[in-house]
Amino acid sequence: MIDRRLLLLSLASMLAISPLHAQTPANDPVGIMTAIYTRVAKGKGEDGGNFVIETKAARAKYLSKSLAAQWATMDARTPKGEVGAVDFDPITNSQDPDVASFKVTPERQDADKATIAVTIAGHRDDRKEQADNVIRYDFVRDAGQWKIDDIRGAIDGKPWSIREMLAEFIKLTDKPKRR
Repeated sequence: MIDRRLLLLSLASMLAISPLHAQTPANDPVGIMTAIYTRVAKGKGEDGGNFVIETKAARAKYLSKSLAAQWATMDARTPKGEVGAVDFDPITNSQDPDVASFKVTPERQDADKATIAVTIAGHRDDRKEQADNVIRYDFVRDAGQWKIDDIRGAIDGKPWSIREMLAEFIKLTDKPKRR
C-alpha cells in the first residue's frame, strides 16, 4: 500500500512540475533559436523575425551587449526616416518573410561560445541558392546568459554578416575629427 501511495505521489509531483518546466524556454542556443523560429513560423510564417531586433529592449533580450551597442550606434547615425545598414529581416534572410518550417542544428558549442545553423523552408520555393536558406548564429555568454553575437547568411550565394554590415556602416558614417 505504501508503494502505491509513493508511486502516485511521485507521478503527481512530476505532472505538476512538467507544465512549469515546459513554459520556461531553455537558456541554451538551441532552445533560444527553436523558440524564435517557432514564433517566426506561426501562422503563414509571414511575420518574420524583426521582433528580435526591432527595439532597444528586444536587442537587449536577444543580442550580446557588444552587438546591441553596435546596433545602437547605427541607429544614432541613421537619418530620421531612413533604414540604416540592415534593410532586410536577417532572421528570415528576406525582404518578404516566408517560413513554413525550420531545422535548428548546433554546429559548435563550448563553455562560452556556440554556432547554431538554422535551415528554413518557405511556402514558396523562390530561393535559387541553397545557401540562402541557412542562417548561422554565433552566440556568446554575456552576463551568464546566451546571447546572439552575430547573424550570418548568404544572399544569392554571397555571404553576409550583421556585425560586418554594422561595422561598415559605422565606418562610413564616422565623422572626421577636427584638428
